[in-house]
Amino acid sequence: MTPKKPGHLLEIIDEDVQSVNAFATRLKKLSNSSKAKDASGDGNNQSKRRKLQDGEVNVEEKEPHHDIMEGISKEDFRQYHKAKDRVRNFYKEQHEMQTVAYNLQARVNYKTKTRAKMTIWEALCRLSKLIDDSDPDTELSQIDHAIQTAEAIRKDGKPRWMQLVGLVHDLGKILYFFDSEGQWDVVGDTFPIGCQFAKENIFHEFFEGNPDNSHPIYSTKYGMYEPKCGLNSILISWGHDEYMYYIAKSQSTLDEKALAMIRYHSFYPWHREGAYRYLMNEKDYQLLEVVQDFNKYDLYSKSTQKYDLNELEPYYKELIDEYFPNKYVEF
Repeated sequence: MTPKKPGHLLEIIDEDVQSVNAFATRLKKLSNSSKAKDASGDGNNQSKRRKLQDGEVNVEEKEPHHDIMEGISKEDFRQYHKAKDRVRNFYKEQHEMQTVAYNLQARVNYKTKTRAKMTIWEALCRLSKLIDDSDPDTELSQIDHAIQTAEAIRKDGKPRWMQLVGLVHDLGKILYFFDSEGQWDVVGDTFPIGCQFAKENIFHEFFEGNPDNSHPIYSTKYGMYEPKCGLNSILISWGHDEYMYYIAKSQSTLDEKALAMIRYHSFYPWHREGAYRYLMNEKDYQLLEVVQDFNKYDLYSKSTQKYDLNELEPYYKELIDEYFPNKYVEF
């Protein structure tokens, strides 16, 4: 078993894994964009703001529709060829350890015990607090990223259920403080287990050390699955996505689209690189569109802006209560 490391390392590694060398570049672009807008303004930018109801935020009377992708280049994100050593080491361990045997046992462990019982908001604050106390220099806490994602979705006028997905999509990372064996079974890209590891997976060469890579069945294209069996029929590598998916599926009223966003948001070889199409059924193509729509908010909403949690807490607690009938959730 991999020794536990201080909580802040989970945040550091996950931040590197999700947007290597992208943060500063994006901030620079947004800063230049903002300066350009200020320079071209007529000096009358203090127009009245109106209050909007039901999940919308204040916007200027004549402000154009918000676009999360404005001023952002996709090429600035996930530049793994520039990855630091700790990112490569993380993926080497993850790719070698995520086996069929481990994944089956992880699901048995999940279903046979309750690790904690708390509200969703308490879980967000607990995970964030643990990381922040360990390393105050961490660029983003989990609750900051959760709020940024949710607020970006809210600003775009997306439905309330999708705002909630933005808030809780990474909440499964609390698994690190319960049952994980390290970072490799909590964060990072996800992929199917029990079939050939597609070359579209990042650092594909590290699968050479995975026992399943030489298994007579698991190493074949379809492995233990049938063509077009549907993603719901396959094992996805265990981590925070699967963990939170099972929690939301059993304890919330979120629908199939929302659950897909939670379950597949780290499945980059599928929704970004186009891999594993041969396992998809017709419904998966519909879900692919909603996952891709969500991903832009997850990946591109990061900034230095920190929201006032005390101000937003009532709104998001009400939102949580709307879709999680029981105040206390079993983790």
